[in-house]
Amino acid sequence: MTGEDEETPNQRLARNVNELLSELRVAQAGVQILFGFLLSVVFTAQFREASGSEKGMHLLAVVLAAASTALLAAPAAWHRILFREGRRFEILRAGNRAVLTGLVCLAAAITDTVALIAKVVYGPIAMGVVGGLVGILFVVLWFVIPRRLKRYG
Repeated sequence: MTGEDEETPNQRLARNVNELLSELRVAQAGVQILFGFLLSVVFTAQFREASGSEKGMHLLAVVLAAASTALLAAPAAWHRILFREGRRFEILRAGNRAVLTGLVCLAAAITDTVALIAKVVYGPIAMGVVGGLVGILFVVLWFVIPRRLKRYG
């Protein structure tokens, strides 16, 4: 690598912040679609007939989707507010935590929504089985595999 190809620490931080903001676009699309679906369900006749536990699961999914939206959008807002002050390191550090927490909320919202659908369509046993499998899928794909790749990489 020649001297021209090496990044300065400031260039690396700028690239890392830009990568973080680019990655957010993928997660934000998913949470926006889920959030829109969850908001529209409340206005259906079937929702009015839902049991208290089903309405509670729905509200939990809405709150988790809202939290995920806020957490996944936060780094973009922070960047917009702080980028001229040269605070890239702080944006990156706090942004990484916010994104990871937002992804946990998103996974929980999706798992809860799928479990609720399974309960409505097939009953409480299906809710537990399908919800559990979806939750395990998220944990393995989003958290276990990256840790293993990091360890063996």
